[in-house]
Amino acid sequence: MIGILGGMGTQAGLDFCNKLAIQYRGKIDQDYPLFFLYNKSNIPGRPESIGKITGALSNRFENLTSKKKYERVLKSLIEGCKKLKKAKCRFIVIPCNTAHYWYEDLQKRVNIPIINMPKEVFDYTKKKCKKNSKIGLLATEGTLKTKVYDKIFNKNYKLFFPTDKLQKQNVNKAIKDVKMGNVKKAAKTIQPAINYLIKKKCKKIILGCTELPIAIFAFKSIKIVKSSKIFLDPNLILAYAAMKKYKN
Repeated sequence: MIGILGGMGTQAGLDFCNKLAIQYRGKIDQDYPLFFLYNKSNIPGRPESIGKITGALSNRFENLTSKKKYERVLKSLIEGCKKLKKAKCRFIVIPCNTAHYWYEDLQKRVNIPIINMPKEVFDYTKKKCKKNSKIGLLATEGTLKTKVYDKIFNKNYKLFFPTDKLQKQNVNKAIKDVKMGNVKKAAKTIQPAINYLIKKKCKKIILGCTELPIAIFAFKSIKIVKSSKIFLDPNLILAYAAMKKYKN
């Protein structure tokens, strides 16, 4: 059984489940994959829990505060994974890009495999793009700050990001709009950031926040999502990886 640690955000977790079910449709109920969604929406905010930790004595209070915030999120993620393990899940997926900042510590603390979403996106990109291609990244400020994707992509690709103004006025607002259920508004809000990365001649654009595919592909069929020539949807790629592991 596939364990899904959701709630980051709730619609993103449901979007993952939907993509998992639609891609691997069965003729009867029993043909569909078994999965357990734990919508753990009480996990502390990930972007808000990422601080700058340095060794400077003057920043000692800031360091301690940042560490406490980090540990608080990690503890909640561990609790979620343990519940999925108790439910007899074979492995876990986390449909949240920013949450993968905690991936290494989380995997060390729980005795159950967790698929690494950014790593799966990188492996998928290698099949689609030549080395040193320009790749755009739309994500939360937390994902950008922690370089969750940079660490994996930088050796093979040139990552491009929106300007600070576009990040704050378009990307951040579009993510917030989806969380609030304003999907149509989000689709319009994110467009200037997409246009900017296209002008930079990016071969692909990673939708590095799981709210963004909901905004961009709002009210469109899964066929359109799968055939997209510019966008890389981590939720869709994660669904591929989950089913591959599920069948083995």
